[in-house]
Order: sequence, then C-alpha cells, then structure tokens
Amino acid sequence: MSDFEHLPYRPCVGIALFNDSGKVFVGERIDSPGAWQMPQGGMDEGEDIEAAFFREMREEIGTGKATILKIMDNPLRYDLPPHLQGRLWNGAYRGQEQTWVAARFGGSDSEINLKAHTPPEFQKWQWVPLPEVINLIVPFKRDIYRQVIAAFEGL
Repeated sequence: MSDFEHLPYRPCVGIALFNDSGKVFVGERIDSPGAWQMPQGGMDEGEDIEAAFFREMREEIGTGKATILKIMDNPLRYDLPPHLQGRLWNGAYRGQEQTWVAARFGGSDSEINLKAHTPPEFQKWQWVPLPEVINLIVPFKRDIYRQVIAAFEGL
C-alpha cells in the first residue's frame, strides 16, 4: 500500500461545454504545455454541483453563459500518477472524484477570457469534436475521458 492510498479523493466538477456546432471546449494547461483538458476544478465545502459548475466555468473561461444539459449519475475517480502524488493539493488527496456536467455554451467566442481568474489555468483554447478529446488528454486521465465521451456523445 502506498502512502497515498489512505487519502480521500478531492471532490471535483468536470465541464463538457458544447458550442452550437456540437464541439467541446478544451484548454491547454499553462503548467503543462501540450496537456489539454476540459475545464474542471475542486468543489468548495457545502457547494452543490450546479454552483460549482458555474463558478469553475467563470474562473477558467471567464463566463458563466451556459445551460446545463445533463449531469452524470455517478462520479468518476482517478488516482494521481506517482510523479504527482504529494505535489498537488498540498498532498491532501490521492486523486479526484469528478462529477461531470454537460452544458450548451450560451455566449460567443469573444466572451471567453482565460485570464478572468488569477492565476489562469489555460494558455490556449479550442473547440474540438468530443471523440477527438481523448487524443489531447494526458494518459492518466484518459479512462475518465472515455467514460465522459460515452456518457455525453449523444448530446
């Protein structure tokens, strides 16, 4: 048993934000060039999924203009890979337990502001077809993303 197996999972919301063309928003992480992901972030204590969704959306992309389409029934978990254990979240968590939310973007691309929150998380962004997201994601998150794609590909 590793030193991290006894730790809890960090409660988190994941955001699959679809535009009018059916593509999803992905951002390239500032701290890991070449690593793309859909917006996501920790939930504050006592915060519900919808509140966390809109807060994270405003923080990471600068707007909360969206309509929720679907919330996954069950959260998905992943463990951090060994090289990140103890380095993220002050070493308090073994990984994340993510509740994923699919939503339709209600704004325009010009409203997206990656610098809305300090420090920003993303340095670039793009809209991509949902099935292609898997090719952009860091390997340790790919199993989670496969499940997200399967849950939301019909939207």
